[in-house]
Amino acid sequence: MTERSASPQPGGGLPDGLLAVRAAEGDEDSFAVLVQRHSQSLLTLARGMLGSPQDAEEAVQDAFLSAWRRLPEYRHAAEFRTWMYRITVNRCLTMRRRRPPPVPLSTVAEPATADAWTQPARSAEQDAATAALSHALAELDTGQRVCWILRELQGMPYKEIAHVTRTSEQTVRGRLFRARRSLQEAMGPWR
Repeated sequence: MTERSASPQPGGGLPDGLLAVRAAEGDEDSFAVLVQRHSQSLLTLARGMLGSPQDAEEAVQDAFLSAWRRLPEYRHAAEFRTWMYRITVNRCLTMRRRRPPPVPLSTVAEPATADAWTQPARSAEQDAATAALSHALAELDTGQRVCWILRELQGMPYKEIAHVTRTSEQTVRGRLFRARRSLQEAMGPWR
């Protein structure tokens, strides 16, 4: 286990690994703590991949349901968080294959500041920039988008991203480079 998973965390004070072992033994309260602890970051990931808050919620619910059923198979080779990211990414990819293209992402941009509401032109410009970024993200190759979301929105290290995406760190770095370059080109007019 890494230091992060061994240190006490909010929502139970126990490390994820111990909670996962207890949950695998049928302790629903331990699993509830894991759900509470990781739901928000998984929802952010799923929203970034699917573009729809409703689809994201469905994907995360399905991912947690799948995790609950598969807990006895969890071998702790990766942190619980990384394992959940992988399950969630796989669920999102399955949903993307089955559904029409996603609605533009509205959750990526920072919230508008108070004075933006008092300045309609600035607010409209921010909305347009957000829409442009959402469109640019939707145009990225799926692998690039997943890597970009995990790195830039979730702050995940390259090694964990490689584990979640089942690729090498070199592949992750390449995808991130191409994603950043594409986004930089797409957002050039907004600088």
